[in-house]
Amino acid sequence: MPLDPLTLTPLPGIPLIQPGDNLAAIIRVSLQEAEIALQDGDILVLAQKIVSKAEGRLVDLSTVYPSTKAMVYAAETEKDPRLIELILRESNEVLRARPGLIIVEHRLGFVCANAGIDHSNVRGEGGNPDDWVLLLPENPDASATALRTQLEAQAGTHLGLMIIDSHGRAWRNGTVGVCIGLSGLPGLEDLRGQKDLFDYELRVTEVGVADELAAAASLMMGQVAEGTPVVHVRGFPYPLREAELGELMRPKDKDMFR
Repeated sequence: MPLDPLTLTPLPGIPLIQPGDNLAAIIRVSLQEAEIALQDGDILVLAQKIVSKAEGRLVDLSTVYPSTKAMVYAAETEKDPRLIELILRESNEVLRARPGLIIVEHRLGFVCANAGIDHSNVRGEGGNPDDWVLLLPENPDASATALRTQLEAQAGTHLGLMIIDSHGRAWRNGTVGVCIGLSGLPGLEDLRGQKDLFDYELRVTEVGVADELAAAASLMMGQVAEGTPVVHVRGFPYPLREAELGELMRPKDKDMFR
């Protein structure tokens, strides 16, 4: 049986998000503008940045005082020691450091550069505009669940919701969209035991379906002006279910590259 088409639609009219904004209400208005009525099985993909902004995760670097450890890593990486201090606070451990780059295990468990802290498209109130940075949401799974619950209550439908960010990869150039928080959709699909076209039984195949969808949605959002931070998805080819980000995290004892 052929699969239904997978359709991704960037939602129009999302304003610049401010701390305290009601994202569910904003998304509902945007869906109306796009003439999209939510259906069971639909998924909404949100850029991390609007979630962090709504949750007030903006930090003015002028208020940050670097520790001795931060000063050491700042010298090694040639980065602002105040930024390094925030990176250390948001991380479990530093994995790699060199001029221009610091790679950490984020406190949420995934590996990324700069603990996901971003300067681009970030502006706070007052101070030096170049001193404002944005942290990742405190708990992206919880953020996704809260938004999904509000949207489901408004629409009377069963939805999935995912928060994504741009990450680099150890073996390839360029950033891609990846899932950092999800609710109501699978992160990983285990295909072991299924048979291929030639009746061979798959033994090791697990698919990071949330990351695959995140990469597709990231294409629709863009990476510079980022004017379309919410994407509506219909036709996701896997059943929706409850899941957490943790199922996408490779355990340290199985990470051959850590």
